[in-house]
Amino acid sequence: MVTCGSDTSGSVPLGVGIVGMGGIGRMHARALAELGDRARLVAFSGGATADVVGGAVRLAPHDVIARPDVDVVAICTPSGTHAALALAALEAGRHVVVEKPLALDVGDALRVADAARERGLTVSMISQRRLEAEHVALKRALDDGALGELRFAMTHVHWFRDGDYYRAAGWRSTAAQGGGSLMNQGVHNVDLLRWMCGPVESVTAQSGTLAHAIEAEDTTVATLRFASGALGVVTTTTATPPGFPATIALFGSRGSVELGQGEVRRWDVPGVPEPGTGAIASGAADPLAIGHAGHLAQWTRIVDALETSSPVPVGVDDALETVRLLCAIQTAAATGAVVRPADLGRTRQSQPGPQL
Repeated sequence: MVTCGSDTSGSVPLGVGIVGMGGIGRMHARALAELGDRARLVAFSGGATADVVGGAVRLAPHDVIARPDVDVVAICTPSGTHAALALAALEAGRHVVVEKPLALDVGDALRVADAARERGLTVSMISQRRLEAEHVALKRALDDGALGELRFAMTHVHWFRDGDYYRAAGWRSTAAQGGGSLMNQGVHNVDLLRWMCGPVESVTAQSGTLAHAIEAEDTTVATLRFASGALGVVTTTTATPPGFPATIALFGSRGSVELGQGEVRRWDVPGVPEPGTGAIASGAADPLAIGHAGHLAQWTRIVDALETSSPVPVGVDDALETVRLLCAIQTAAATGAVVRPADLGRTRQSQPGPQL
């Protein structure tokens, strides 16, 4: 087995270190456990039970990164630390798997991308919803022209989080650390929409804090103009009890589709049968209800890629473009201006790097 492209003996499993063993980190650990002898968790930071981590050792975050038998660092910490930890891991010669989003700032995301290229290492952002059967089928139908010319696209993430959720982890309440309904809850559907529909030319947006005593927004509404000419709408909120499954819908000149989470709500695509769906739970009211099946699917592809020196799924440049779109929506909401995602990050050389 090839370890990070450096060991061609075929005998050593990929060594993984998880930085941040909260609820999401435990999903990564469970996924790794199901990969058998292809990968193993060797070190982690944070708290966890023995049934999750097995024989892995608990260390400080930077000791996990520095440990010699760690080939890949999985970053499962609060969003505001992602870029700094990714840079530290790359500088230590490790491949990186990072939970969404790659960074909170386009300049930081560009620095991570530059570091990965300079060192010949890979970065894969967890975007497991791209791998769900219905999303794969919709992407294929769109790319094959089965929907015709795309005219309108929308995604809605109308979830609910109570006060206890925000009190349990202070970063969730602050925009500077990646809190808020857009960057924390809406990120996967924003990523899905961009992946399916292509580059976004311009953005307008509004946001507000409507239901919670927090600094970050809990509701954002954005309009998008795609480079193709199609228009789009993104709405995210944690202020709508009891919480509803996230949806994505595309409308073309020949057909239209609306998907929920693990649900095909409408499939009107001439000549293309409705796809099956997996047993995907919704995080509408519980952030950990989604399970680890999606993480297992992406980890399987990551290990495949590292074993064959092929591109990892949702690589650093792809992840960077999702950060551009998220930041464009935030900037548009803060300024009231029309924002072009492509314009963001042009002055990164003069900006300081991310800090832990």
